Amino acid sequence: MERPRKRPARRTRPRAPRRPKPVTAPRPTPAERRLLSLAREIARLPLAAALETLAAAWAPGGPLLHDVAEAWIRGRSNKTAALALAWAREQVRLSLQEIIEAMPRNKRGRIEAMPDTLAWVLLAGCEAIAHEPPSAVADRVRALLELSGHAAPTD
Repeated sequence: MERPRKRPARRTRPRAPRRPKPVTAPRPTPAERRLLSLAREIARLPLAAALETLAAAWAPGGPLLHDVAEAWIRGRSNKTAALALAWAREQVRLSLQEIIEAMPRNKRGRIEAMPDTLAWVLLAGCEAIAHEPPSAVADRVRALLELSGHAAPTD
């Protein structure tokens, strides 16, 4: 019985190294730009002024609400876009958190919470203002200022 012959090994030419495709970062959306600008703006302010600035940015019918809603809808089918929007929003929350951390504990308001939690609650309250009727905005801002300990409660 004859053994099958082994085929001689093929010599392959070394491949030329592939040129890597240039990686381009996606351009930030208007919502990301607005949120990052807002984070930079409030970072220099005291908490009461930062809350008023956030409330004004999230005013009903404002451009920030429109841009964020549009970016959120686009991001539902694009993980990169969704992460970029979430990251930009997180920068706003972190700016608030840094303001709160710089304050003495007894000036942090009625909520006994860690600074990151308090920043999250205050940011959520400001974002919710976008869905309020325009006539209720001043009352909601006052409530947020009371929660943060920066407005005298009304009797």
